[in-house]
Amino acid sequence: MFLMFNFMMILSLLMMMIMNVIPIINSHKMSDREKMSPFECGFDPMAKSRIPFSIQFFSISMMFLIFDIEIVMIMPLPMTSNMTNYNTWMYLNIFLMIMLILGVILEWKEGSMNWK
Repeated sequence: MFLMFNFMMILSLLMMMIMNVIPIINSHKMSDREKMSPFECGFDPMAKSRIPFSIQFFSISMMFLIFDIEIVMIMPLPMTSNMTNYNTWMYLNIFLMIMLILGVILEWKEGSMNWK
């Protein structure tokens, strides 16, 4: 059984390396001005292809992801209430809620939640 597992691991690693090397060998690298410019139905580009990136939007989206992950961690807690000690369960709930509230207060005081 262990021999079969090792064989499958080696085979999968070999296939992964082959699948990564073939496109590198087979690719043709010809770049000119037309290939590097964005395609707009055969016309010259009307505007810049690179628009400025909003750091404010990035900051708010990162805050959303962080708080969303914290909420996902909180959601299964009611299911674990009968598996653990009540005091431990309450301490964990209180700790996670305090972390969420302190995080929101910190971001609010810093001013990173204000859209300028």
